[in-house]
Parts: sequence; C-alpha cells; structure tokens
Amino acid sequence: MHGTGTRSPTRSAGRHPVMTYTLIGVCFLIFLLGPASGFVPAYGTGEALFHEQTGHFHRWGVVPRTLWSGRPRPLATPFTALFLHGNWLHLLGNLLFLFVFGEMAERRMGAARFLLFYVIVGYAAMLCYAAAYPDSSETLVGASGAISGVLGAFLYLFPRARVTSVLPFLWFLPLRFPAWAVLVFWLTLQWLAARRDTEGPGVAYLAHVVGFTLGFLYAWLRFRTPRSSRVSEPAPAATGRTPDEGITP
Repeated sequence: MHGTGTRSPTRSAGRHPVMTYTLIGVCFLIFLLGPASGFVPAYGTGEALFHEQTGHFHRWGVVPRTLWSGRPRPLATPFTALFLHGNWLHLLGNLLFLFVFGEMAERRMGAARFLLFYVIVGYAAMLCYAAAYPDSSETLVGASGAISGVLGAFLYLFPRARVTSVLPFLWFLPLRFPAWAVLVFWLTLQWLAARRDTEGPGVAYLAHVVGFTLGFLYAWLRFRTPRSSRVSEPAPAATGRTPDEGITP
C-alpha cells in the first residue's frame, strides 16, 4: 500500500522530531555507503559485489546460530542490524513508515526516550526472532522490528488519527481510515504471515509482531491516564500533527 498526506503547521515547543529525522538520515547514509546500495565502486560489481554484500550482512547482521554461541560479539549484532537494509525497497519502505508514524510518537515521548524505546524494542524483536529459529544460519537485518514498535505505540497514543491509504485491490483509490483500523489490519497480516513462516528468515514477520506488541505495551504502561483524570487529557492535536492528518504506506 502507498499513501500521501499533509503536515500541520502547528509545532509543539521544544518537541521537534529531531530523533526521527536523525534515524532516517543514519539508516540512509549507512545503506548508501555500504555494498547493498551499489553506489560505491570500491565494492566491485557482479560476483565481487555479491561477495561483499554477503560478508557485510554476515558480519553486522543477526545470524541466530551464532547469536546463541556464547561469544560476546554476536550479542551486539541485534543493535547493528537495526541500521542495515538488504535493498532499496527494504530501506525506503521502512523509512517511509518511520517518517509517517515516528514524528508524532517522538513528540509525545521526547527525543531521548524515543531513541531508547526504538533501540530496545528493535533489539528485543531481533532476539525473539532469533530464539524462534535458533538453528538458522540466515542473516536478519533491518529496522522493521523497531519501526513496528513505533506503530504499536502510535496505535495506543493516537487511535483516532486518520490516515490516507491507497489500496491496489481497489484500483488505487485514496481512502481515509482511522489509524486503529489500518494498524490492526497491518498487524493481522503480519501475524498470519508469521504463522505460515516455518523456514526462518526471509521477511521477519515474527519480529514485526513482537515489535508491535512491545511498542503498544510500552505506550500503554507509560502513557495510560487514570480514569479520574481523563477529562483533563490534552487532545492529540497538540502533538504537532492533527488527529485526522497522516499517511500510511
């Protein structure tokens, strides 16, 4: 699915989403300078480029079989793998989701807490996926687990937001839906795909489900409002993007 949307000129003082943009920039720069982008001549072409890409992902990505080997270095790979992407489609899809949903989530959490949330949820999603496939020698890379956590947090924080989606099976007509409907539909697709995924890494659907669940639980625990004080809760429009603005891919 693809989408378009608008931005609100309103900004919350001191809550500029610098961390969302920083994460997007870091992921893009790491990909551009790595062998997967194909832009660096030093990596060669053809067979040589493929060899460089394989070695790059094996060194910095998560390999479940080695993650549980007891050596300390593989335990750092769930962190480094968060900033790697396999190809342009993988990169741009993830960054689009982060751009759309990360801004409002960061405004509510604050930059430092948002970064910590992003890294911890992404790391945990990688670990859970590796635990489900402990004998796999395939490599897992990408920010999908962390970004799924952002989607889960967004669902709790801004369920009444409306998003514009373009659905291929409806002749690409732009339609507006509540965020909760879009995100629950997306989570259901990931869950169904994870149940069918018995061969290990390919698309890490299980990491998506785990990340989304952890993100939702964190937002619920951190931002839930006691029943007695809900009447004074500020409207979501104070976050810098109005409740009926936004997009989803």
